[in-house]
Amino acid sequence: MALDRPRALSGIQPTAGSFHLGNYLGAIRQYVALQETHDAFYTVVDLHAITVPQDPAELRANSRLAAAQLLASGLDPDRCTLFIQSHVPEHAQLGWVMNCLTGFGEASRMTQFKDKSAKHGADRATVGLFTYPILQVADILLYQANHVPVGEDQRQHIELTRDLADRFNGRFGETFTVPEPYIVKETGKIYDLQDPTVKMSKSASTPKGIVSLLDEPKVSAKKIKSAVTDLETEIRFDEEKKPGVSNLLTIYSTLTGTAIAELERRYEGKGYGALKTDLSEVLVEWVTPFRERTQEYLGDPATLDGILAKGADKARAVAAETLADAYDKVGFLPAVR
Repeated sequence: MALDRPRALSGIQPTAGSFHLGNYLGAIRQYVALQETHDAFYTVVDLHAITVPQDPAELRANSRLAAAQLLASGLDPDRCTLFIQSHVPEHAQLGWVMNCLTGFGEASRMTQFKDKSAKHGADRATVGLFTYPILQVADILLYQANHVPVGEDQRQHIELTRDLADRFNGRFGETFTVPEPYIVKETGKIYDLQDPTVKMSKSASTPKGIVSLLDEPKVSAKKIKSAVTDLETEIRFDEEKKPGVSNLLTIYSTLTGTAIAELERRYEGKGYGALKTDLSEVLVEWVTPFRERTQEYLGDPATLDGILAKGADKARAVAAETLADAYDKVGFLPAVR
């Protein structure tokens, strides 16, 4: 299928509740930018969410919440396709085909399964948790994606996707686009404000070290002002010797688009207090309208659900065509209706 623009696909879990600053600066900001250069598909991956136990009511609420926050971040349903994964059954259908193409050893080498099963207990790990990277392969291949925006920790999953696309194409004939990872290196990782040696995340960060975007802005501002720095006074970027200050500079630079070198010049001779105070104001100015837009979408579920339904229709138009081709290549008897 010829496209005027390359196609991108990415998914986000609905289990986090409020997005945090690391989510936005590390991934979602890229989603917004990709609308301008790609035929972009974004999905809230609720099928992936149930690989670990979920409360059904919370899962439904968090799926809507994730979609509302994506829209509040700047995703435009007229310029991208936003949908809920379970609304497009072709994901699970192609997932089964890919399961049957994947070696057990291949799947067992996926590092995130090892990490998550260790966290939740190996005796409680489900088959779904073991095979979810293969469903992720189906997520990508269904849309013939050229690029997949991911962090470095997801590169292994893209390699599995490429391997399975090549394997299917080699066995059954050209069917799937072999995707490339789309990793924006100039966006540095965002680290815990209290322990700037670990990535900001729901699982690893302390409450004071993580900035949740739906918190009251004054709470987030206080966390910035309380961020760990060091015993020096010079404001300069040095991730090894000054991880706390470097983290604050990265956040400031990414939120404002100001080069880190310019920030270093701007704060030359000033103390850490000046940097933290200004950054807290920048954060409040950005996060306040984000929270308001999110609440507007949540307060009008009919409109939100309508956007997601339209997105699912757009997604299924592409996914159904890909699945039909894959089913035919595999040798499934077509259904006569």
